[in-house]
Amino acid sequence: MCYNVSTHDQVLISAYLQGDESAFEFLLRRYQSKIFGKILMVVRDRAVAEDIFQDALMKAVFAMKSGSYNEEGKFLPWVMRIAHNLCIDHFRLKKKIPVQRGTDVYDPLSFIGDRELNIEQSLHKRDVLEKTRALLNILPEEQKEIVLMRIYFDMSFKEIADQLGISINTALGRMRYALINLRKHIDLNEMELVFDQK
Repeated sequence: MCYNVSTHDQVLISAYLQGDESAFEFLLRRYQSKIFGKILMVVRDRAVAEDIFQDALMKAVFAMKSGSYNEEGKFLPWVMRIAHNLCIDHFRLKKKIPVQRGTDVYDPLSFIGDRELNIEQSLHKRDVLEKTRALLNILPEEQKEIVLMRIYFDMSFKEIADQLGISINTALGRMRYALINLRKHIDLNEMELVFDQK
């Protein structure tokens, strides 16, 4: 079957699921540079980006073949989410995003290095980290995502906007609301999050 630029994604996916491999190839050609470009922008390593790109495609194909794809014509944002999650997995494995020892839990705060701390300082540090983790968890997912990408991935607001497929103003707005929510929660609970500098 012949496809052209006006062929809707859902038509291509349906054709692919009915056995037309060329439909997926056409879909891939349509979005390959956009998906790969986003991955490369995040990981900043072409070889790693190529691996993640291939993994994302395999996951997408598996999901479609197993019948778990139900995005109703939103193929690109769906694959972007798969790629985004794989990028996060990559950083976890490389320990750029630390995880708690013995678990698979993402711990964005364990980057704070352990110096020679006395018992009182160690307890204070643990208390601060627990409170900060709790604070992040009270945020709506879209605000939490912005905070993590900005602070722990060190991404610019333009990179965040590009990665999430939103405008820079939306990214800035979500960050502003996240900070307002955090500040409000700190004030309500009279939390103290300052490390002892002695």
